[in-house]
Amino acid sequence: MWNFDKIITESSDFIWTYILIALLIGTALYFTFRLRFVQFAHLKEMIKLLGETTKKDKDNSVSSFQAFTISLASRVGTGNMAGVATAIAIGGPGSIFWMWIIALIGAASGFAESTLAQLFKRPGKRSFIGGPAYYMQHGLGKRWMGILFSILITITFGLVFNSVQSNTISFAFEESFGIDRMLSGGIITLFTLIVIFGGIHRIAQVSSVIVPFMAVGYIVLAVGIVLMNIGELPRVIKLIVTSAFGMEQVIGGGLGVALMQGIRRGLFSNEAGMGSAPNAAATADVSHPVKQGYIQSLGVFTDTLLICSCTAFIILFSDVYTNSDLDGIKLTQAALVNEIGPAGGLFISIAIFFFAFSSIIGNYYYGETNIQFISKKPIYLLLYRIIVALMVMGGSILSLKTVWNLADLFMGLMAIINLIAILALSRYVYIALKDYNMQKKAGIKSPNFKASSMPDIQDELPCWKD
Repeated sequence: MWNFDKIITESSDFIWTYILIALLIGTALYFTFRLRFVQFAHLKEMIKLLGETTKKDKDNSVSSFQAFTISLASRVGTGNMAGVATAIAIGGPGSIFWMWIIALIGAASGFAESTLAQLFKRPGKRSFIGGPAYYMQHGLGKRWMGILFSILITITFGLVFNSVQSNTISFAFEESFGIDRMLSGGIITLFTLIVIFGGIHRIAQVSSVIVPFMAVGYIVLAVGIVLMNIGELPRVIKLIVTSAFGMEQVIGGGLGVALMQGIRRGLFSNEAGMGSAPNAAATADVSHPVKQGYIQSLGVFTDTLLICSCTAFIILFSDVYTNSDLDGIKLTQAALVNEIGPAGGLFISIAIFFFAFSSIIGNYYYGETNIQFISKKPIYLLLYRIIVALMVMGGSILSLKTVWNLADLFMGLMAIINLIAILALSRYVYIALKDYNMQKKAGIKSPNFKASSMPDIQDELPCWKD
């Protein structure tokens, strides 16, 4: 008989081991050097722009900050709590080091893909629309590639990743409150339907409230725990680094496992280069594509270097991972209970609800954008919404192993196609960044982009006509 879990696991391992790791790291390094370390050299500009873009210029537009929170809503989810715990449980503390590395270099890929999304965006009914499918068709002239990507991202985010989110919520509520997973799944599904039938503007409104609130709250708690264990911090950081490079790991084969888990869970968490964040980046109403590239790059740092690190420190301070069979969100809950008592488990359950629910609605939007790229017929969008609800419900009762293996498989396929596309279009990212920097050097505080600066493709840039 067919062993579904085995087939999914082996397919995922093949893609990650032989194809994606090299492509992901190679692309990130290429953009880091090609764009002259843009993610580090312009960090001040990123923070400044984020503060300037909280207001919308038009009533029916999506602000740059709202686009940032939509993408962060998708990034900041179970990957930050359950994903980090899973990486440590399987790959050890060293996996966190590799998670940091992929975020540091991957932010350059995040910059590139979001800048491209802005370049090739299209005017929609109430806001701009765009993403990898659009720059594959209008930048590369390959609609078939855009359709393939649209199908994969719709399955990956709207269906598979959303089942991961609801799975984590249901496990957390069962652990802390004894609530039946079927019941919690039904409640999550109801809330999801209420939000997604409101369209992009309701998603933007909900995300811009939930994301800052939950991120700040979780970081405050984590900083408090770090301060309580400040004497242990050097030990934990040393443990992370030595576990990433130690001879014991090399001899025992643990180095490869730590590297693999760090990159997998890092990509699942920050999504740099995967092709998801550009769908949100394209909706923003900005004066230059590079502005949203900067802001989305900052999102990679916010997600992994801040929020994921918070979870890692909490788990490693407690040492629960060394003598426990716990995995996923249950490991994070156990670590917090160890640090601050029973209230820790309750806090995580509430926090994971906000983290995961914001991801569900952010993930849903990525699928909606790509469904509309394939066909404008309303029936397809309605069917998609129904299937999303079914997957949210189904994910709440599936096994942890099954949903994570599915997530890895489809995430890998999607990332491969997007990375190939952004490498092929890298010339336009470089031109856009050069144009932005030249205007800043000329004393222009808020640079404006014109399609004529790219004469060979200006007809494909309708939102940037002079």
